[in-house]
Order: sequence, then C-alpha cells, then structure tokens
Amino acid sequence: MASIQKTAQGYRAQIKLRVHGDTVRDSGLFRTRREAVEWAADRERELKAERTTSPAMLHTLRQAMRRYAEEVSPEKRGAHWEKVRLAAFESYALPLDTPMGAVTAQHIAAFRDSRLAKVSAGSVRREISILSSVFETARLEWGWAGSNPCRDIRKPANSKHRERVLTTREIRAMLREMGYSRAPIQATGQALAVCMLLALRTGMRAGELASLQWDQVHDRHVHLPQTKSGRPRDVPLSSKAIPLIARMRGWDKSLVFSMDPRTLSTLFRRYRERAGLDGFTFHDCRHTAATMISKRVDVLTLCKIFGWTDPKMAMTYYNPSAESIADMLG
Repeated sequence: MASIQKTAQGYRAQIKLRVHGDTVRDSGLFRTRREAVEWAADRERELKAERTTSPAMLHTLRQAMRRYAEEVSPEKRGAHWEKVRLAAFESYALPLDTPMGAVTAQHIAAFRDSRLAKVSAGSVRREISILSSVFETARLEWGWAGSNPCRDIRKPANSKHRERVLTTREIRAMLREMGYSRAPIQATGQALAVCMLLALRTGMRAGELASLQWDQVHDRHVHLPQTKSGRPRDVPLSSKAIPLIARMRGWDKSLVFSMDPRTLSTLFRRYRERAGLDGFTFHDCRHTAATMISKRVDVLTLCKIFGWTDPKMAMTYYNPSAESIADMLG
C-alpha cells in the first residue's frame, strides 16, 4: 500500500509490495499530491502484473518437485530414496498447486508441524533439507523462485545420535541364525554373516559393503571410490578381516557379497527377528566397530579409517561402556 508524505520539496510517494517472494520498495518525489497518488497506483499495477507473469508465479511446487526428481536427483548418491521421498511429499500437507513465488515460510512451518506429529525430528529435518534443495535449485538455476521459504523457519532439534553397540551374545545369536560356519559359503544368509563380521572389523557402511567389487580388494586394504562423504577412502584390513573377504571368493564374479543395500538391510532385520533380538540395525555394526577399533588406535587414525573429516564424529560412534573404560584405566 502506498504512503504519501508532504516534504519541503513536494510530496514523496512510497510503496512496498511483495513480488514472487521478495519485498519490493520504490519511491518518488512529486510536485503535487495528485501526481504522487497517480504514480503510486500505476507503479503498484506494474509490480502486480510482474507478479502474475513471472516464472515464480507460473510454476507450482508440485511441478518443481517433479522436475527436481527427474533432473537433479539422478545425479546424487541415494537417488532412489530421494525420488521416493519426493513422490511421498505429494501426499503430505504441502501447498502443492501453489505457485512457487506464493509459497511462504508459514506453509513450510505447517508442513513441519504436521510431520512432527507422525515421524521423528531427524526425519523432518531431512525432509525439509530436500525441500530446501528444490527451492534453491528453482531459484538459482530455473528462475522459478525468488526466495527459499525453508530458510525462514525453525528446524526441529537434532536427534540424539544412536549409541547402540552390539554385544557378544547378540553377535553370536545372529551368526547362528544366519547359519555361519567355516565351510564354503553356500547360502545368502552365510554371505550376510560374513558381511556383518567384516562390518564389525572395518566399520564399513552397508552401502559400501553391498557395492564392494573384487577389483577394489587389495592385499591389505579395500579401495572405496565412492563414499557417503563424496570422497574416496582406503579401508585397512586387519589380520582378521583378510580371511573374511577371502572366504567370499567364488560367491560372485564381480561383487564380493552380491546384494544391494536394501536387500542387505531387509535380510538383517529378518534374521534379527528370527533370533529373538531387537533394538539394533546393521548400521550399529559401524558403532560397534568404532568402539572396538578405538581401543587400538589414536583418534586421528580412527577418523582416517572411518572417513571422518571432523574428529567430533569419533564421539558419535565411539561408545565404550563405563566398565570397559575402567578396565583401560586399570
């Protein structure tokens, strides 16, 4: 709405209007009040016309999410899961058919609150992060947005990091259920048992183990050309890890374990349930490995093994019990 003020030089007209997500201000100095009022009315009409014809008002949030899933997601690691999440967004409390320039922080805050009633804070943070990426790409590369409303809301508090470490009893129960033995590998359950043991010896992630190829396996280490951090990593093999990998020779010509990450996680949960256990996931093998390996190496070496650039990550994964620390102290 225009504001007209009398000054020593005449009449100053000031206008403030939101145009596809941004607040636009303009002003002018005029000899008479009538001229100031007419200019303000004309200028507001111009800005409103720009609003209705701008790309940010011609493309909806639904269109932006679908284009992002088609063009941007395939270039990422974890593309499948990101596309699944983006498709799921179309059933959530989002202004899907609202033009990108008309989506506000209030819309995103309402989405945040509705999701917090159903899923954890960590899940909501990840979902908002994906939405934010959609808006940033639309703003910077497509010209479909003038701002990113995801930046203007409070994010849910960070979830507490998991501190679950598998016990010796749980590991043995899992191995029994998977049919682990010293005999040649004959079944998928036995391959999964070796995979779990290698995770406990090296701290490798499920995705890294599932995609591990024989040409990446060397005498004393395995080379991971792609990791979660986006950087390659060499994982050292201890004297106990080397024979574990050797046992998989002949199981598959190219892949060491010949299973994708989803199959690996699903089978792990199934064997855990059959063993009458709960409360841990395959990823907790990484926590367990960090706790065990940290007893033998310094923190910087631990970071090198696990691919952490921030030593603070060691505090997330290193979870010794008070009793084990007492044993170290003597």
